Amino acid sequence: MLRFAYSSLRFLLLLTALNSQQMIMAQSTSPPVPSEWQTLAEKTDYRETPRYDETVAYSRKLVAASPLLRFKSFGQSGEGRQLPLLIAASGNSFTPQAARKAGKAIIMIQSCIHAGESDGKDAGLALLRDIAITKTRPGLLDRAVILFIPIYNTDGHERFGPFNRINQNGPTEMGWRATSANLNLNRDYMKADAPETRAWLKLWTEWNPDLLIDCHVTDGADFQYNITYIYEHHEHVAAPVLAWMRDAFDQRIFPATESTGNLLAQYMTFRDNRDLTKGIDGFVMPPRFSTGYTTIRNRPGVTIETHMLKDYRNRVRGTYDLLRFTLEEVNRNPEKLLRAVREADEQSVKAGQSYDASRRYPLRIQITDKARPFQFKGVESRTEQSDISGQVRVIFGTKPRDITIPFYDESRVGVAVAPPLYYIVPPQWKSVIDVMSAHGLRLQRLLAPATIEVESYRFGNVKFAPGPFEGRIVPNEITKEIVREQRTYPAGSIVVQVAQPAGNVAVHLLEPDAPDSFIAWGFFNAIFEQKEYGEDYVLEKLAREMLAKDENLRREFERKVASDPKFAASPTDRLNFFYERSPYWDQQLNLYPVGRITSLLKVPLGDFK
Repeated sequence: MLRFAYSSLRFLLLLTALNSQQMIMAQSTSPPVPSEWQTLAEKTDYRETPRYDETVAYSRKLVAASPLLRFKSFGQSGEGRQLPLLIAASGNSFTPQAARKAGKAIIMIQSCIHAGESDGKDAGLALLRDIAITKTRPGLLDRAVILFIPIYNTDGHERFGPFNRINQNGPTEMGWRATSANLNLNRDYMKADAPETRAWLKLWTEWNPDLLIDCHVTDGADFQYNITYIYEHHEHVAAPVLAWMRDAFDQRIFPATESTGNLLAQYMTFRDNRDLTKGIDGFVMPPRFSTGYTTIRNRPGVTIETHMLKDYRNRVRGTYDLLRFTLEEVNRNPEKLLRAVREADEQSVKAGQSYDASRRYPLRIQITDKARPFQFKGVESRTEQSDISGQVRVIFGTKPRDITIPFYDESRVGVAVAPPLYYIVPPQWKSVIDVMSAHGLRLQRLLAPATIEVESYRFGNVKFAPGPFEGRIVPNEITKEIVREQRTYPAGSIVVQVAQPAGNVAVHLLEPDAPDSFIAWGFFNAIFEQKEYGEDYVLEKLAREMLAKDENLRREFERKVASDPKFAASPTDRLNFFYERSPYWDQQLNLYPVGRITSLLKVPLGDFK
């Protein structure tokens, strides 16, 4: 029965894919490849993708046959698997120092962060083979170094089976979306809970790549496109980086990829999958995502999202084409890319060297309700009332249908902040300090206790999500007010200067309003816990004493009782009214321990190691 159900599902997906496939022209193919160098996907006519051991074996075989390739591990997974990395370089540029000395751009390509989405793995292996072994893609290492991660989520990859991706048409078996600890690595770039993420951040810090390409497969409606893509293009992107992406991707890389028979479009989030005429919402990637993270690191990044209903050959070859043309573009003019990221880093450092209360650094970007017309290449569809789900179901047909629909992609800054010169974090918040260190931020420490004028925040009305998100219970509602005061910080407290190339990472981690801040991810949940309490009989006596001494307090209490029925009906709230206004109340409850320092710091500091 299971085998029949699986076969029936695959048959339906195949029919849909064949319908969509008719709309794609013949894609590029690798020149003839000797059988011993064919990937497993090629040998099986793109029915299968290799397992972890097979991928590592093929990678080592490539390296043994070519001086252009090196293989190494860049860390370990939760279950202890080595995280594989292939480095492709000419001129012996196999270290960051050698690559920089040679003036080469460094491009990181990663696949299988969602391990069932294996298109990038098979495309990347074929492309490296064509560069280094068959030499049918010459020149792609002349002025660039490639860091290729064929399987990022190795544990999820080995949760292998035919039932892992219900929406996806091939291969016959594939890996699982999350890690063995059930974490989504493409939500972990900032909080860095997973050992895989910590290893990736170490690799990123070591190499400091100039461009990231992240390979995925998208879900969603049916349409003609076999590739959609995302690159950040809103207000939070450094101007030189955005200019490079608009020029390179829009003007040359995407058109070249289409010229080989692919059909591309910007990533689409439909407002209503049952009625596509309602339009498409643009997507803003916060830094928990790969190319959202590269944005705040002043690096261009593109996410490839092949269409899950296209067959596996189509998706792999489309990914191959986009990777190939990106490498060709970078090799044509690496100086333009290198100049863009250098200028962006310089701008970040310069902005952090002085405090300007009027400067507004964007933390959250919002899509507005203003749309532009978009020529959508869809397929015919109809709807009917479902007797299974009880809702309206959509049934996609086979005939292409081009329609003009609204695309809501205009944005505005929703939340912004004036970054300080420094942040200071008390030493007891070790998990916070460890994450900042993992991001490669330059950290310093107080060599002696110091009393410092800081800005900070006091929070209120804190409510938590009813269940976990990515393994964490996080605040989903919170208010705050600014606090300015002198605080004494102990020796060992960590000082983070914003004037550094990765300074934006510090701002996103330490400003509570940022979508992936330490507060947002629950690193500081303990500050919201009340630890001392007053017994009712004690508070009754305290309240009477306070009322007897303070007529203004009496009037405030009486107004509260008269105007707030919920308060008036709650004995606990009425007694806490006095407790919170007494000297017994914990003044550190809901107080953010991190300080913002807006003037030059004149205390002895040492390097954090």
